[in-house]
Amino acid sequence: MIDAFFALHHALPRQSPGSDATTRRLLALAGPQPARPRVLDLGCGPGRAALLLAAEAGAEVTAVDLHQPFLDELREAADARGLGDRVRTVRADMADLTGPLFAEASFDLVWAEGSAYIIGFDTALRDWQRFLVPGGSMVITECVWTTDAPSAGARSFWDRHAALRPVVDNAAAAVAAGCHVLGVLIQPDSDWDEYYLPLSERVAAADPAAPGMEAALAATREELAVRREYGAEYGYAGFVLRPVDPGWRTRPERAADREAVRDVVASAFPTHAETALVDALRADDGAWLPGLSYVAEAPDGSVAAHALLTRCRVGDAPALALAPVATAPGHQGRGAGRAVVRAVLDAARVRGESLVLVLGHPGYYPAFGFVPASRFGIVPGFEVPDEAMMALVLDDSVPVPTGMIRYPAAFGV
Repeated sequence: MIDAFFALHHALPRQSPGSDATTRRLLALAGPQPARPRVLDLGCGPGRAALLLAAEAGAEVTAVDLHQPFLDELREAADARGLGDRVRTVRADMADLTGPLFAEASFDLVWAEGSAYIIGFDTALRDWQRFLVPGGSMVITECVWTTDAPSAGARSFWDRHAALRPVVDNAAAAVAAGCHVLGVLIQPDSDWDEYYLPLSERVAAADPAAPGMEAALAATREELAVRREYGAEYGYAGFVLRPVDPGWRTRPERAADREAVRDVVASAFPTHAETALVDALRADDGAWLPGLSYVAEAPDGSVAAHALLTRCRVGDAPALALAPVATAPGHQGRGAGRAVVRAVLDAARVRGESLVLVLGHPGYYPAFGFVPASRFGIVPGFEVPDEAMMALVLDDSVPVPTGMIRYPAAFGV
């Protein structure tokens, strides 16, 4: 049956849901890369992503798979496109990557589209971080529930094949494994068509009398039927992750930190308006959210930076406001602010929040994924440069609300 399964999939455009457009979007979420990034593509299959990364990102790709015919197909395609010097194919088990090709801190980017399930998402999180250079990123796509209440039919199928979880649970697992979540992308239905339409044609043309083929066809037809009936309940999501900066310990604020936080905020701004804002937000039960006031610690344990998320609304829909963000002058420009912002955004994801707004410097916040809020039809109730009012969608499986931002009274707007 295994041989028949591979025969069904040989020379298909894709071996899992995906598209070149999705690969490009995931690459963009991973942030700026070196001029010639070193990429480890695990479970590469015939290498659609590997070829794109080599051609468009100028990457040196080490493409790993256990199925030699896939690697042969990739090798042939790379040579035909003049990318032979940028794509190295390696037959290896992604669960047992040893030897000089897989030394620690050897890659700028670890890439796994539709393959991490083979060893499990949590195992991939645990084992693959070691391959990354400092500041490197991982891109892992994983099948997830897109509903809070999957039907019995969908559960019956997936419980036999993979342990699906909601996006928020996978994000929480990534944070628990020591990663920041740079972005999450729910792949569109068209990504499934790119995989399933050619596969359906192959199924229709297959010879059921071939050895093992009857069982392979039955399994594949069941998978296609489940997608037709229950496709709204699950989908693939791309998780873009980066190991935390070990130089800064981040954590939720404690009661004993309050004066230190006030000092940091006061020292970071020219007036006391931001300090007064934090005090007023603390006193507003409708705005203050326990666990979303975060600090970064200096090596001596003192508070080096602070970031705060409080409840606001877009129209009647709940959202979060990021303000203020403050770094003590002695620690500015060293990464403390970036670390605490990423940490509090991770905490918001794990809570299941879906939208964050910030009024800030357009040269700073886009690095966290913020874009002009006007792109979503979100507007402030006061005059402000369009590029300075920004939004970050934490969960794009939730519709983004439109309308006017309603800040807590403490903001005075």
